[in-house]
Amino acid sequence: MKHTISVLVENKFGVLARVAGLFSGRGFNITSLAVGETKDNTVSRMTIVVDDRGKPEVMEQVEKQLNKLVDVIKVQDFIDLPFIERELLLIKVKVTEGTRGAILSLAQIFRARVIDVSHHSLVLEVTGTEDKVKAILKLLARFGIQELVRTGKIAIARS
Repeated sequence: MKHTISVLVENKFGVLARVAGLFSGRGFNITSLAVGETKDNTVSRMTIVVDDRGKPEVMEQVEKQLNKLVDVIKVQDFIDLPFIERELLLIKVKVTEGTRGAILSLAQIFRARVIDVSHHSLVLEVTGTEDKVKAILKLLARFGIQELVRTGKIAIARS
């Protein structure tokens, strides 16, 4: 089962390595990791996605150990909470005069923004859930993806 975990940490050198080390030390692969400052620049939020591989009791132990780290302020696993998630994708797609219209139509359907245009490529900005990002990637693959960069998932609890 996938866990999306929000970890508020003090914005200090080495905190990311210590937090990631807890997961790797227990044999968990982090499938997504996004880190950024919060409204308080001394605090960062880490959004970590990890698959517990059928070991929920070990995942609970990791959460307890996270809470014991000096620089960790708060740990929240969204497993049983309603939350909002988003990813960001920047994708450079090969275009020709014959395919430009179809690519722009797909961009409009997915509410993607065109952020760069050249004779041979388009760069699109896509935001949405993991499923939305996967769907547009699958559809754009037939045109030829030249390059892509993708953030990890970011998440926030619903009010």
